[in-house]
Amino acid sequence: MHMPSITANYLAILALIYAALALQVIRLRRSKGAAFNDGGDAGLRSAIRAHGNFMEYVPIITLMVALLEMSGASPVRVHVLMGLLVLSRLLHPLGMYATPGSLRFLICRGGGIALSLGLLITSALTILSRLPWASFADEISDQAIATIEFLQVIHVILTL
Repeated sequence: MHMPSITANYLAILALIYAALALQVIRLRRSKGAAFNDGGDAGLRSAIRAHGNFMEYVPIITLMVALLEMSGASPVRVHVLMGLLVLSRLLHPLGMYATPGSLRFLICRGGGIALSLGLLITSALTILSRLPWASFADEISDQAIATIEFLQVIHVILTL
């Protein structure tokens, strides 16, 4: 097992994007005089959701990709997964600031979310596929057979 250096480099880029989103929320809160919530401002609401959405998806996807990298996934696969995560996290805020229903809104926001969900599912399924399911299933079936045989012996003893 090794340090997930590819994932770590992408995570540094994602941290800068996250800082930019946080600074945008702070700037808008100050300019709108909204210390809490969104103060009824649609732009601030979009900034808060872009920031929150980033925080909802990036940690779990990054953690799964880091685990894949540490377990020996190819560097190309790690670059593709993390590169798509960066792309999705750049697209989503662009869509959040677009007019709802516009082409930019649909492509950027929808594309960002579709990429994020795709990465979430792909990473999870890849991790699950790497688990030793066959040996686990063999162990459970051996235990089940032993339990049935034990219950048969008890049945014979009790019916004597």
